[in-house]
Amino acid sequence: MILELADIRIHPGQNAAFEEAIARGLQNAIQQAKGFQGYKVNRGVESPERYLLQVFWDTLEDHTVGFRQSAAFAQWRAIVGPFFAEPPVVQHFELVVKSA
Repeated sequence: MILELADIRIHPGQNAAFEEAIARGLQNAIQQAKGFQGYKVNRGVESPERYLLQVFWDTLEDHTVGFRQSAAFAQWRAIVGPFFAEPPVVQHFELVVKSA
């Protein structure tokens, strides 16, 4: 399993609209992608314009090729992109240790 971690910064005062948009984008664009396993979205407490999006994929290629090179990625960016104050920082991680 691969964890995609996206560090997202949005424009101030757009939290409610962004949270609606990210939920809609996840449901309409990402959930149908091959290899998609699930997601989590967290909002910063000290920095409320900062969000961490975690998306779980079967393989790295499911995200970097299958999703990013699809029409669904363009749909996703059209939904959430207008809220970005700067491009998100995206990295991928492999599970090393898991709690029981």
